[in-house]
Amino acid sequence: MKASVSAEPRDEKEFLGLETMIELYIDADACPVKEEIYQVASRYGIYVWVVANSRISIPREGGVEMIVVADGPDVADDWIAEHIQKNDIAVTGDIPLAARCLEKGAHVIGTHGQAFDQESIGLALAHRELNQQLRESGSLMGGPAPLSQRDRSRFLSGLDSAVQKSLRASDGQA
Repeated sequence: MKASVSAEPRDEKEFLGLETMIELYIDADACPVKEEIYQVASRYGIYVWVVANSRISIPREGGVEMIVVADGPDVADDWIAEHIQKNDIAVTGDIPLAARCLEKGAHVIGTHGQAFDQESIGLALAHRELNQQLRESGSLMGGPAPLSQRDRSRFLSGLDSAVQKSLRASDGQA
């Protein structure tokens, strides 16, 4: 568990006994479902990158790495977008980051379990822009509601589906 950005876990996978070549990237600063991600990643043997502007607690088992990036807007997003590859998985609530990951051929799931794809991302970007304008005008106030147990269950199901889709695609079956 290194905090170094120079780590290359794709070379360490055999050593760690990880089963897949896909990796999972967490936009972790405001991610409410990190524990669920660790459970699913452990079950499938997926390497996890936890990317944030400050150190957060991560599991001590192998296969999870904390990356602390500099403070600033979109620094974590830029790191994820630079390192994610085709068929990897990103978990993010950030719609522009989701779009960037999709452009690289990655699978993307939101923190409420919604899968983003080339068809849905345009609508999500437009909805984000509309909400931003409503917030700026004072017509929309407050943030998202806290996650319920049902939301967590929906996320687990969505993440499991994204992993299955990624595994099939990386095996050349999709």
